[in-house]
Amino acid sequence: MHHKKTSYQLRHFLCLLFLVPYLSQAADTLPSWSDGPSRQAIERFVQAITEEGSKDYVPVAERIAVFDNDGTLWSEQPIYFQVLFAFSEVKRLAPEHPQWKAEQPFKAVLENDQKTLAASGMDGLMKIIGATHTGVTTDEFRESAERWLATAKHPKSDKPFTEMVFQPMLELLDYLRANGFKTYIVSGGEVEFMRAFAEEVYGIPPEQVIGTTFVTQFQDQDGQYSILREPKLALNDDGPGKPVSIQSVIGRRPILAFGNSDGDLQMLQWTMAGNGKRFAGLVHHTDANREWAYDRDSKIGQLNKALDEALKNNWTVVDMASEWKSIYPFNK
Repeated sequence: MHHKKTSYQLRHFLCLLFLVPYLSQAADTLPSWSDGPSRQAIERFVQAITEEGSKDYVPVAERIAVFDNDGTLWSEQPIYFQVLFAFSEVKRLAPEHPQWKAEQPFKAVLENDQKTLAASGMDGLMKIIGATHTGVTTDEFRESAERWLATAKHPKSDKPFTEMVFQPMLELLDYLRANGFKTYIVSGGEVEFMRAFAEEVYGIPPEQVIGTTFVTQFQDQDGQYSILREPKLALNDDGPGKPVSIQSVIGRRPILAFGNSDGDLQMLQWTMAGNGKRFAGLVHHTDANREWAYDRDSKIGQLNKALDEALKNNWTVVDMASEWKSIYPFNK
């Protein structure tokens, strides 16, 4: 009898020993983050503002977190994904616009003429965005965006663009929400384009997505109601436009902000200028093997002034290469 009891205890001990690593992994809310300075700073901040009775406690209603999208929540190389969507739309709509075969920059898109396209600059890009993003209803545009996202593949990874999201940031969003935060996207990307995937991919509902917007107009066509997207910019949600849109839409100053480029600088400054304990973070693209390495001299997602400001003010700068165990959900 004693032998059976000892044998049972041994089996029970070995079973527990086998399960320990899995139990510890299950308890880890940020499993893709190394135990480095960025993770420690995030956890210290969240612990401080959620501990009732502490001097840094923040009521749940005031726990607002804002995130840039391009380069912060998903990749942005070799070019912003929304621009690739616009190029695809030019090709899809070309039969309805035969003049595009001879008209720049549309001709360059149709012929994959990268040199001419690059030479057209921001003016050329805005023509393409205007032609592919306006003159349709919000419902029609959403359908176009969803159709592209469901079929298009990233040129480097050959994965859907919605899988080019950062696994550590998905975990961070969940971690913050589990601690009473309301999470918002505040991005230079067009708002309806991001709303086409943000809830499914990030768990962020459309009313918490803030982005660049076009002027819209309500239409009543014999009882058929729609909202028309007009070819006129209402708000460029980049740089100083970000704090303006945060105040306009949210009406509360965030206590946590995450970006990755100089376009996020004013959002981070605005967040940190408030009273009480606050957090500013930058995703620093340092991993040329698993993603891309770029910062001060990049034409896409340039991180120069914001990096200087972060280093000067002791903001959290996430070293992607050393602090993220995995980059995307598909390479966990």
